[in-house]
Parts: sequence; structure tokens; C-alpha cells
Amino acid sequence: MSNNVRVRFAPSPTGPLHIGGVRTALFNYLFAKKHKGTFILRIEDTDQNRYVEGAEQYIVDALNWCNIPYDEGPEKEGGFGPYRQSERKEIYAKYAEQLIASGNAYYAFDSAETLDFHRKDHEEKGKTFIYNWHNREKLSNSISLSKEEVDKKLANGDEYVIRFKSPKDESLQLTDIIRGAITIDTNILDDKVLFKSDGMPTYHLANIVDDHLMEITHVIRGEEWLPSLALHFQLYQAFGWEAPQFAHLPLILKPTGKGKLSKRDGDKLGFPVFPLEWKDPQTEEISRGYKEDGYFPEAMINFLAFLGWNPGTEKEIFNLTELINAFELERVHKAGARFDPEKIKWFNHHYMQEQNDMALAEAFKQLKSELSTIDLEYIAMVVSMVKERATFVNDLWDLSHYFFEAPLYYDEKGSKKAFKEGTKDLLLRLVEIIQPIEDFTVENLQTHIKGWITSNSIGFGQVIMPLRLSLVGALQGPDVFDIMFLIGKTETIKRIEKTINLL
Repeated sequence: MSNNVRVRFAPSPTGPLHIGGVRTALFNYLFAKKHKGTFILRIEDTDQNRYVEGAEQYIVDALNWCNIPYDEGPEKEGGFGPYRQSERKEIYAKYAEQLIASGNAYYAFDSAETLDFHRKDHEEKGKTFIYNWHNREKLSNSISLSKEEVDKKLANGDEYVIRFKSPKDESLQLTDIIRGAITIDTNILDDKVLFKSDGMPTYHLANIVDDHLMEITHVIRGEEWLPSLALHFQLYQAFGWEAPQFAHLPLILKPTGKGKLSKRDGDKLGFPVFPLEWKDPQTEEISRGYKEDGYFPEAMINFLAFLGWNPGTEKEIFNLTELINAFELERVHKAGARFDPEKIKWFNHHYMQEQNDMALAEAFKQLKSELSTIDLEYIAMVVSMVKERATFVNDLWDLSHYFFEAPLYYDEKGSKKAFKEGTKDLLLRLVEIIQPIEDFTVENLQTHIKGWITSNSIGFGQVIMPLRLSLVGALQGPDVFDIMFLIGKTETIKRIEKTINLL
């Protein structure tokens, strides 16, 4: 095995990449980069019946959008390819035959009907059918049949599978980086299928062979693969290979904390479970993505890192470099991690504040046709004033529309609060104060208007509240003097006079 850390993310292209898969890819990436190692993408497409067109490209696009690109993989050769299992199928047959030759595997010719009969028979007796040491000598395989019978079946082209010969009465002592010591009684293990007569391996064989040939040092994968650990470890033993270190990540749970997070949970509660939008090529059903919903990749990565891991401190905001430096597999939890859709919004709000105003302005302009003729620098100035209250780019219009168009109506509750007897006269006088100001800056506006209010002993709110309502249409928004400066003197007076006429 290589002395350098080499990890792999090995998804199947059977649909869009689930958020749990992104978390697995992220933890592999962080571990590799922490140890100056290599992060590999391997496409496990041995099950061609479940292959979905476009799914592989989706996986690549998702990793790139998340800023966790792979070092080796499809179209990024690193001397260990091919990186699609379907392009490696000639490799696996010899290893399956090697296991038969060493007595660690055997041919099984049982028909689907026969196996189904045994399953139903066991169910009727309240038992579970397991194909292993206690019944394999009674079934149709190269253990129970003579060599001549086996050769004849193979020569006739009878369908078969190659099964692993799980040992009897042994105790496996396994170690998982996250879960510690694990003891497995081999008597409860079934003889898993490793290879089929169509020339394709099952996941179990292909995965072990590829990990060995690609010199994978650490296998970091989801908890759902924990039941396969015993078989995989035994396969390494059977081949006489050094096994990598294993780490099984905790499940990502529903927001309720009960059960594994699914697409249905996202649909039901109104949040995506995929990084990018996905259009099913068969049904044309569209599934929402975090990118299209307005999330920043930095927010998603920061959020996902905390699903099952913590740095041991109170700090929650980590950029990618900080995550790499802080990440340790030993600090990953065993227990499932509850998915909190509000928490990822919290992260997104934070990263919204860190975005460049001009970049946000460009995204905002593309989002709203009303801004197509507006100068980008003006939009950026507006964005800088309102983004503190925004979580997503598409929040910006509701927070800033009055910078681009006069209010069409006035908030009823705000109107009752701001418009009193005498308000009209105050606004008329305010226009007279504003009109002669030539250098229309925030400072000059504050000096003239505040000076007038103070010298006449007028209540500050008596002027500022109706002024804000005139400019915004509601009692909200940034400082009124900032609003006046940005929309300009002509527009400011026009909006105040409109309010006066309504009063």
C-alpha cells in the first residue's frame, strides 16, 4: 500500500448526488488535503440496469460547485485508471477465479426459483434464509457438486454466480477509526455474490479490487456500508493484501432526528436535498438544488462539515482551509447527525455578508429584469446597505425595491403611526429645507434637516417617520439620509410631494 494518503469517493451514477454523498465526498477531501494526499473520484457503474444518463456529469459538476474537486478520476488520469468500473470489467474476472483457486470462493448454479423457494420455506417456519456454511453443501454449487458436474455446467453455459465462502466458527476482530473495535461472528454471515456469469462483478468484489489496485489507504464511507465491513475485510485476507483503514460516517437524520434524511423529507418540509437542480431524464421531474435556491457553496460546505463532526471548540464559521487544518476523523461522531434546514440558512446569511458587493450586484441584476438598465455600481451601493438583513440574493429586492422605484402603496400600520395632524405642514416645510441644498450628500442632509428639527424643537420621529414612509412605503430600511442621497434630490422631493398630496 502507498505511504501517501489516498482516499476515494465512489458514487454510483443512478441519479443526482444526495446531500449525504456530498458530506462523504467532503470528509474524504478534507482528510486527503489535511495529510497532503490524493482525493479520487471513482464511478461505480457496474449495475448498468440502474445507470442514469447525465448522473456522472452531475456528480462532477456538484463537486466542482462545492469547491471540492477531485485530483484523480474521469478525465483526470493519475496512472491508476480507468476510473469507471464499467471500463475495468476485464480486470475483475481473474480475481474472482483467484478466489476460487484458493478455496475462498465457489461457483453457485442455484436458479432464482430455487432460492425463492428456500426463502419462502424459511419464512413460513419463522426463520431467515441465509446462504452459508449451514446449507451450502445441500445446494447447487461447486462445493456440493463433483468437479465433472461443475465443468459440464460451465461448458454448457449454465448461468452461475461466484460466492465468497464465509468461514464457520471464526471471530473477526475489526477496527474502525470512528467506531473503534468491532467483533463479528462469521457464523451469521452469508456467502455474498462476488461475480455473475454476465461477466460483471458485484460491488463487493469490484470495490475491493479497485481499492487495492488504486492503492487506497483509507476508506471513508457512510454508515450504511458498515454491515459489509466483515466481508470486505475477509476479502483482503483472502487475497493476502493489506487492508486500508476504515471509517464509517454517521447517518444524516431527518430534521425530527428520527430516520435517514430522504428526498421526500425535503419535498415535505420545503428544502433541497441535492446540491444542484436535477431534471430526471425519464420523468422530467425537477428536483430543487441548493445552488439554484440561492445558497453559497461556502455555506453548504461549512454546514455539512458539522453534520457528524465538530472541532472541539465553540467556533462554527470555518472556511475550507480552516476546515482542512482542523479536520480529524477521530472527532467524527458515531451517532446520527440531525439535518437542520434553519442552520444552513444561518450559515448562508453569514456568507452573504462576506460576499463582494459588486458580485452580489451582478447576481441581483441577473435575477431581476427591473434592474436591467440600472448602473451596476449603483446596485452595488444599494446592496451594501441592505445585505445585512438578507439571507439569499433573491431577498434583496424586497429589502431594496424602493431604491429603484417609488413605493406604490404605504404600509397601513406604519401610516397610522407616522401620519398625524400637522404631518402635512411638516413635510411641506421639509421640502423647502431640502430644495436649496446643492451638495446633496449624507452629511449636508443630516446637518440641514437635523438642524431644522432641533432649532424648532420638533420631535425627531414627527419628521423622520413620515419621511421614511414617503421614501420607502414602510417604516423599514437603512438610514433615511443614505436613502435620500442614493435616490437623489429630485426623486426625494417627488416622493415627499406625492405623500403630501395623499395626505
